[in-house]
Amino acid sequence: MADIETSTVSEEGYASTSQVGEFDLQIDATDETGPNPNATLVATYASCYLPALRVGGSQRGEEDLGTIQIDASAELDGDDDLESIAFDVHVEADLDDETAADIAERAEGICHVHSALRDELHADISVYPGAF
Repeated sequence: MADIETSTVSEEGYASTSQVGEFDLQIDATDETGPNPNATLVATYASCYLPALRVGGSQRGEEDLGTIQIDASAELDGDDDLESIAFDVHVEADLDDETAADIAERAEGICHVHSALRDELHADISVYPGAF
């Protein structure tokens, strides 16, 4: 049996609903009834990286990073394929630059989506401590 199982259905057009555990995820290639697959991937990457950042902080002795906000952006190539991803990570905790960089690097190794992407799609990450 697989570790993860989903079921995705499209009754017509380019929209689909994926059943992920107990949750429905609406995705639409045309952005009419939900986010498109590329946008969903970027959001999923950020939502995986954020808790990984908290774990990386704990490993570095920074137990309370406070509020974290990731502003993610992505560039598409001429075929509408993802070409690059960038994260601006705003962290409430007032960290020095070395600690922030170390936590960000640790989070890359912890984030499962980061590990699953080809190297050229790994996010270009900038961390801004003391942001809130």
